[in-house]
Amino acid sequence: MSTTADYDRFFPYEEPYPNQRSAMSGIAEALDDQRDVLLEGAPGTGKTLSALVPALEYARRTDKTVIITTNVHQQMRQFIQDARAITDEEPLRAVVFKGKSSMCHIDVNYQECQTLRDTTRDLVETEQDHDELSRQADALLDRMREGQDGAGEARTAVTDELDDLETELEELREGNVCEHYYNNLVEDTDAFFEWLFEDIRTPEDIYAYADERHLCGYELLKEGMEAVDLVVCNYHHLLDPMIRKQFFRWLGRDPDEVVTVFDEAHNIESVARDHATRTLTETTLESALRELEDADDSRVDPAENVLSAFLGALRETYDDALGFGEHEQVDEEWYDLSIANQDRRDDLTMAFLARYEGRGIDAEIDLALQLGTALDREYEDAYRNGSATTRAECQTLQAAEFVASWMAEGGELGQHPMCAVRRDAGSEEIYGRAELYTCIPRDVTEGLFDEVDTTILMSATLRPFDVVEDVLGVSDPVTMAYGLEYPEERRRTLAVEAPALFSSDRDDPDTQTAITDVLADAVRFTPGNCLLFFPSYAEAERYHDRLRGRSDVEATLLCDGSDEDTESLRQSFVNSDNTALCTSLWGTLAEGVSFDDDDARTVAVVGVPYPRLSERLEAIQDAYDRVYDDREKAGWRYAVEIPTIRKTRQALGRVIRSPEDYGVRLLVDRRYTQESVEMGKYGVRESFPREERAELVDVAPEKLKFSMLNFYADLDAYDGAPPRP
Repeated sequence: MSTTADYDRFFPYEEPYPNQRSAMSGIAEALDDQRDVLLEGAPGTGKTLSALVPALEYARRTDKTVIITTNVHQQMRQFIQDARAITDEEPLRAVVFKGKSSMCHIDVNYQECQTLRDTTRDLVETEQDHDELSRQADALLDRMREGQDGAGEARTAVTDELDDLETELEELREGNVCEHYYNNLVEDTDAFFEWLFEDIRTPEDIYAYADERHLCGYELLKEGMEAVDLVVCNYHHLLDPMIRKQFFRWLGRDPDEVVTVFDEAHNIESVARDHATRTLTETTLESALRELEDADDSRVDPAENVLSAFLGALRETYDDALGFGEHEQVDEEWYDLSIANQDRRDDLTMAFLARYEGRGIDAEIDLALQLGTALDREYEDAYRNGSATTRAECQTLQAAEFVASWMAEGGELGQHPMCAVRRDAGSEEIYGRAELYTCIPRDVTEGLFDEVDTTILMSATLRPFDVVEDVLGVSDPVTMAYGLEYPEERRRTLAVEAPALFSSDRDDPDTQTAITDVLADAVRFTPGNCLLFFPSYAEAERYHDRLRGRSDVEATLLCDGSDEDTESLRQSFVNSDNTALCTSLWGTLAEGVSFDDDDARTVAVVGVPYPRLSERLEAIQDAYDRVYDDREKAGWRYAVEIPTIRKTRQALGRVIRSPEDYGVRLLVDRRYTQESVEMGKYGVRESFPREERAELVDVAPEKLKFSMLNFYADLDAYDGAPPRP
């Protein structure tokens, strides 16, 4: 059982925040009981250290490794900063891990890398065998000269083996090898590992070190990971079951010897869906059929039979699904088409069954899988021995694996069959893909949480906890939530009684005028920068243009967009002192990015930014309704309302990041106000946590400027005379 003194030695600063002290104590106790933890803490209140400090002490005491992970790039940098601070107090062996593609010096794909690694190791091992035999031959020659009995025969046997090895070496050297990895194997790399653990090295540091010395930093890093105290990585390494298995092996740890910490854990749901979703394009099917034309194998005919039927069904299905005039709407982005049915299998499956003629779909799919596996092995051998310069991917295997999954799983609860089309940029032709979309993320996450020792899920917007438990499959966790305990007099959270920005009302001139008036007042009465979030980039652009036309708005106006360099835009914004930035709540600035102190003083969320209704979202709602059929509106609540409110709360948390910071947070839509209680399902105020609702102050649009003026004037925030209402 740990005590405060035990984990305090890992805390790198003079004194924790009050919430940090409480959180660390609660997490330490939960870890000792081997219970998972759900932790919600307001932005800027030190959640990372609250989790890391007790986790590292527990892992050190019980001989385990802590893995902390996020899908937000800026948070990765924060982890590194915190780990360096901890190391200054208590030495840690820590590594920061990225995927191979970002660390490869010769830019090959994963399969090519695997083959190159194997062939390079074979070369080095054969060279070592050759050197050892050469030494034996030399020693036997000395014995022959001394007249030792049997030395001549023994030497002849050794030289014969040497001749064979020289032939093998010649073949290996003509094959494909990686010079960087070769140097790893033949040179003394002790200096690398000494350098690696002198500090917390970033993947960029490791790449530069290895590139300068013509080594493979990725493989060296893998070798250095065994039994480290802490690993920093992204979600990908834990949420993909195959990668996770390899990752734990590199660590030299069984799953129950690992403590996982997920930051920004409200994102796990969508990332897990992405990892589980599978797709197959028309072009891959065409490539598979061309591949089969060149194959000489008895299994070619059944493989062609089943794959050509699926290709024909795919084309027929998307042709039928495209309505009048939709062909012209298809561009280079995937355009989803509805093919699912309530009372039977989807249209693509039905078309496939109608087209297929053969001895049995299951039997012929199995033969296609066998043939694909055999062809893939041939490609591996060809690349290994140098007869191919690249490691070809077997299209038949990819296609057969997908079709097998489609037929076996396409009708299961939580799996939603879809079809999509897009236009080829070169030929202008339309082509399609089939997709098995995973709606229930717990199918991915529950197994992970069950197999590791313990897991800490943390976020500024994790509540409601019961939904996290249901959606991700977390069993009997310890839950804790800490609000923003910075001085209340240094912040205002206002719900502006502006028109409800329903999607059907967004083009209404009166609504636009009312919203623009509110935003103009918000910008004018902010002593510094304003960050304005909208339901979409289109709405951001609309109000950017409207504000630009106002004579009473003297601030510089910036507008984000899907094709903008957002990081450059952010830098321009924070380097300014009287600027308003209009962006989408669903863009990259709404979470994981801090706007400290003068970077932004006022933040506004305009409207209730529900995601665009799509077939995917409807499929998720339907799946939740069916899984939780005992709960009213489970689909809407789990799939739409809660994620939207989490996004809104994340956006509000971009400002007020420390006890000394101050600012105003605006919710511009009457659905956030007390009046929303009478709006039934349209009101969202009750979806906020209780203590956050208690801070919401309703204000009439025309009174907003007075509220902001009084707040900022009381803090003496204006540089000179304040603006006049």
